[in-house]
Amino acid sequence: MELFDLGLAYVWEYDDDFIFLTEKILQNAGLNTFRITYSNLHEVIDAVKQRRVGFNCYLDRAWDVDETFAELGKMLNRRKTHIFNPYKNVLHAIDKASMHLEFITTGLNVPYSIIIPPHSEFEDIYISVDDLSILGRPFIIKPCNTTGGGIGVVTGAETLKEVLDERHAYTADKYLIQEKIYPANFNGKRAWFRCFWAFGRSISLWWDDQTHLYDYIPPDEKEKYNLSKLDFIVRKIRSLTGLDFFSTEIVYSTKNEFVVIDYVNDQCDMRLKSKHADGVPDEIVEQIIHNMRKEIQRIKRAQTF
Repeated sequence: MELFDLGLAYVWEYDDDFIFLTEKILQNAGLNTFRITYSNLHEVIDAVKQRRVGFNCYLDRAWDVDETFAELGKMLNRRKTHIFNPYKNVLHAIDKASMHLEFITTGLNVPYSIIIPPHSEFEDIYISVDDLSILGRPFIIKPCNTTGGGIGVVTGAETLKEVLDERHAYTADKYLIQEKIYPANFNGKRAWFRCFWAFGRSISLWWDDQTHLYDYIPPDEKEKYNLSKLDFIVRKIRSLTGLDFFSTEIVYSTKNEFVVIDYVNDQCDMRLKSKHADGVPDEIVEQIIHNMRKEIQRIKRAQTF
């Protein structure tokens, strides 16, 4: 059997640069990689079934688009391949309603929210005027399991009618109705952060929710604004989810507290800033890949004993 250190499954065209850079860094470190796309998916499935091909580790950035990739991943998991972001962990982590309650239980600050059951299960719901008044206006409406790029999210809702109407968009999904959190101002910057957990390490960046632009956090700013708390929060989320690689959005609010806004994003957008204005700084993408490279090497060493 031909054994590869990392199988890389992807279908998004904007992942090309990330995949290319991942292969370059890993291959320079003496690790071998194998791309899996629509063009060779069924061929790879047959090769794995016949035990002609195997992988030490597998990073699947396509299973949320096509379940055939998940079938391959589950097959690999039965062969003791290390799956980065195990599927059962992801399904748990991307349920915003579950995460909301678990975050509260573990002491993380989250926006005040009302959890609404799926329309397919409860056509009629009751929300009191008092509940809506606590939310304030405008408020946010989010489907709990429909994820990625703000799909289905309404950020400026004002009325109960909007809530009732939105429930028809994804009838099988629960919804969160959340208060809108406003960031403090740190020397002209909105105190909004995109934080990554990347294969054993926390990485935090300024991230403007209005422009979607990233910026580095210099050591002096991290100390000045006590931003080491971000690492503490991300580690807590990691302990709850068991994911290897995810991002989250955290705000330091005008109420002087860190609040987790967008709980868990398991398919991180890794477009490079050198090619996309709102991409992740290239050096950070490289750092994430090097973290993955170290983890693959650790797993490979462990498998030899």
